[in-house]
Amino acid sequence: MSWGAAAAGTVCGILSAFGIGGGSLLMIWMTAILGMEQQTAQAINLLYFLPAASVSLIFHIHNRQICWRAAVPAILAGVVTAALSAWAASCLEAALLRKAFGVFLLVIGVLELKKKPKH
Repeated sequence: MSWGAAAAGTVCGILSAFGIGGGSLLMIWMTAILGMEQQTAQAINLLYFLPAASVSLIFHIHNRQICWRAAVPAILAGVVTAALSAWAASCLEAALLRKAFGVFLLVIGVLELKKKPKH
């Protein structure tokens, strides 16, 4: 098992369970603009992600861009972590989830601003 791939799967699983990924803007829109509860927005975001990821995956497999040796442990770790984190998120108050999501976005924003460009 590739520990790097498992760690990446774990981190992505945690982020996916909180609805963060390609649908980050969708999450912000649903919670901040629509006033939707965090748990509902998460569920919608995950449903939004499924068809987009499926179509993308077909093209990546067709173009042989998947390293299965890294993908399998990442997928296994991601599935387990996403399930556990989704369960944990369903037990938390919506206000706490909203604050945690906001803090996460701020941290990522600061890290992106501080990132040095590659030469």
